[in-house]
Amino acid sequence: MGGRPDLALPLSDLEDYGSRLRDIKTRMNHTKKLFESYRDDIGDGGVYDKLADFESNWEDGREDINQQLDALAQMSEAIVREFKKLDDDLAKQVSEGVKGEDKGGE
Repeated sequence: MGGRPDLALPLSDLEDYGSRLRDIKTRMNHTKKLFESYRDDIGDGGVYDKLADFESNWEDGREDINQQLDALAQMSEAIVREFKKLDDDLAKQVSEGVKGEDKGGE
């Protein structure tokens, strides 16, 4: 028939999404340390000063980005948790329905 396809959600992809977002947040929040680690290798102090200026300006919007990354991570984890619960509940109902049919058919 030409009906709609069944709902499919790639839970395996979504399961790791929250942790990947938190990894991005961690890396984003370590830019200052990264810049500082290259300070002696850059040579020209002006370059490091520009990087420090960038870091300082970047810090202005970072908290909002951090909050949004946390919220997205929590939402993706909630989606996975709820879909797994729904899947388990449906599987249980099907299993109980099959068992009930077996008893009724005897």
